[in-house]
Amino acid sequence: MTKATASRAEIRDFYDDCAAVLDAEDLAAFPAFFTQDCLYRVISRENHDDGLDHAPIHCRGKAMIIDRVTSTREVALYQPRSLRHFISGVRILSDDGDEIRSSANFLIIESLVEQEPQILMVGRYLDRIVREEGELRFRERSCVYDNYHIRTTLVIPA
Repeated sequence: MTKATASRAEIRDFYDDCAAVLDAEDLAAFPAFFTQDCLYRVISRENHDDGLDHAPIHCRGKAMIIDRVTSTREVALYQPRSLRHFISGVRILSDDGDEIRSSANFLIIESLVEQEPQILMVGRYLDRIVREEGELRFRERSCVYDNYHIRTTLVIPA
């Protein structure tokens, strides 16, 4: 593994690239943003702050992310929707040369067929990022949402 060191602009581009894949509904490309031994979860702020693991999406390892993507694309039945991710406040919290800890705020707008767009989720990303083969990858991504509850189903990853 090479050094993880990256600029804030590079981290911002990495976040934007990941969001663009989700907004384009290119779910097959989503797992490429993660390491094999990753942790990806979408968790309420309350559970996160209390140290609880319960989360609507909790994937340990890239294989679980691939499984979720496959089941969403090929098996799950859900009302057609589109998402738009808005990311701000990107910060590098620490960088020890091997791993970057970063955070950012997010707002996700969901548009269901024949309905006005609505806020699906608002919160912050808490990430641990490394470099693999010269590319940034999430070792851990926690999408900590501030909502009291999720208004509709959480189909597409946050």
